[in-house]
Amino acid sequence: MAPAIMRSKLFVPGSRPELFAKAVASRADALSFDLEDAVAPNRKEKARENLAGFLRGAEHGGKVIVVRVNGTGTPHFLPDLSAVAVPGTHMVNLPMVGDAAEVRDAAAALERAERENGVTEPIGLLCNVETPRALRLAHEIAAAHPRVRGLQIGYADLLEPAGIDRMDEAVLAHLRMTLRLAAAEAGVPAYDGAFAKVDRPDAYRAEAEAARRMGFAGKSCIHPSQIVAANEVFQPTLAEIARARRVVEAAREQIAAGTGAFMVDGGMVDAPFIASAEALLGLAQRLGLPATD
Repeated sequence: MAPAIMRSKLFVPGSRPELFAKAVASRADALSFDLEDAVAPNRKEKARENLAGFLRGAEHGGKVIVVRVNGTGTPHFLPDLSAVAVPGTHMVNLPMVGDAAEVRDAAAALERAERENGVTEPIGLLCNVETPRALRLAHEIAAAHPRVRGLQIGYADLLEPAGIDRMDEAVLAHLRMTLRLAAAEAGVPAYDGAFAKVDRPDAYRAEAEAARRMGFAGKSCIHPSQIVAANEVFQPTLAEIARARRVVEAAREQIAAGTGAFMVDGGMVDAPFIASAEALLGLAQRLGLPATD
């Protein structure tokens, strides 16, 4: 199964049903309906009802539908799953994941909710890494269950309690690389976390570009104004597509001739570069991007 395309993932509070249709009409690849932090405790039940009705009754514009439920240790977790494990939900976003055992327990609970609701297409799990423990165990979390579809950084919960500067580039680089390699070990994508300063679009784009250079597949958006930047950054450029095509075409010729390594555009190419080029072309094709620059 090819990973979902989630260059941009727009947060939508579950307690704001007036925003649901607007979110569907946006250019975001994915919508992340939130039943956790964005919903006050006294509005959890109503938000759950709002979202359940929307998921069961609306067209979603071909978008990837993600629901961030409340944590597995809360009384809201099982009711959340029962409400949102319905046809059309693609992923459940698990917040504050502690370890691999928690992921497996969540997967089992999700499977039960799917059976009760007649869901035939398995719903994936997007696991948030937002505690020091989760960061340390990120590779185990990523590989905990076949339902895991990716890891996502939760910057605020991870950094604020420890008094670590959210804007320190060295800190961000360390977190991203740790998470990306853990996800790569399990063969799943990594997604960059939210950027709360909506009035700093250049800083948002810079963070997205840094994440893409580390192999991340997308970034969260807390406001629609961030969607365009995320979509632009996390897709191949025309020049990248053209070079990937040159690599793949040269590989066919060289492999047929028995050559293991060869030159393209002045650089050596062998198996890892060929695989990377093929993956890039596959993504470009799924996005409907032109094949040449």
